[in-house]
Amino acid sequence: MSTAPSSSAPPLLEVRNLRKVFIARGLFSKAAPVTAAEDVSFRVKQGEAVAVVGESGSGKSTVARMILRLEQADGGEILLDGEDVLSREPRRASLAYRRRVQMVFQDPFGSLNPVHDIAHHIERPLLRHKQSLNPSRDIAHHVERPLTKLRRFRAGDVRAHAIELLRTVGLEPAEEFIDRMPYELSGGQRQRVAIARALAVDPDLLVADEPTSMLDVSIRMDILTLLERLKRERKLAILLITHDLASARYLADRVLVLFHGRLVEDGPANDIVTRPIHPYTRALLSSIADTGAIAATGEVAKEEREATTTGCPFAHRCGDVRDVCWREQPASHSYGDRRVRCHLDPEEMGVDLAPEGTQIEER
Repeated sequence: MSTAPSSSAPPLLEVRNLRKVFIARGLFSKAAPVTAAEDVSFRVKQGEAVAVVGESGSGKSTVARMILRLEQADGGEILLDGEDVLSREPRRASLAYRRRVQMVFQDPFGSLNPVHDIAHHIERPLLRHKQSLNPSRDIAHHVERPLTKLRRFRAGDVRAHAIELLRTVGLEPAEEFIDRMPYELSGGQRQRVAIARALAVDPDLLVADEPTSMLDVSIRMDILTLLERLKRERKLAILLITHDLASARYLADRVLVLFHGRLVEDGPANDIVTRPIHPYTRALLSSIADTGAIAATGEVAKEEREATTTGCPFAHRCGDVRDVCWREQPASHSYGDRRVRCHLDPEEMGVDLAPEGTQIEER
């Protein structure tokens, strides 16, 4: 994992108190509110990878969709370079915002139109945004330059840029891949095309929603390695949405653990994996060795989400539960560069946060 950006650097993206509530409507039941995100706050710096980790139903994809403006937030702020985009663009994201914030979807088979060739998928955003990709650009200048100064394409440049993008994501010979149809490619190759399409408009932030979960195990690491290289070489900020702490540790500089729409732990990736504090983070780590654990806890989480409680939502499953956990929602506490939302402190849970402390055995 590469070194995180300097702590003094201003954030590219800042999310403050983000909130989203859905109304669950059943055929024979009354409409009930379901909180998908509550008081979610974090930052992503230029060139930094941040992973949002949680089981199915934790709200992590909803948070990503709100940042992408595919879902309307019910409250909070989303700041890009310090400017609140929700107040500036309350209903719909501008073309300039969509250029700077791009997405790689989970399903490489459903994210590409089967009736168009690869050239169409990559050339279309190039023409739509009228922007060129210059891999040898000066990164600092790129971050500061306004959208109005981007160079426009000449008609003959589009295909050449599309071919170069395919080379960038490791599809060789690129001249042959560009004229193929999506059905002629494997899942891993399609995901590389999806990444190339996202890179076409030269974004500052790439939101990757479970980019490897539908791929063969043998090629998942290739995609993660590609994302890590793009982060390092292009100073690309990445927001990784995943249920897999092992993938998060490999790619991310920081990890945010989400449960029932709330951030329960936040800190450097290596610290989160080797010395987890929150009981839910520990449960996620234990599920790495037990492939059935995540699916099982996901079913329980759905039932718990429908129940109302004034206490900690994880109390039903927590092995360290106390009386106060049933009565009150825990506040967020800071321990150095870690944040934890729990009534118990690390010492009570047997976690030594000192640098020389004994680390939990890695799985």
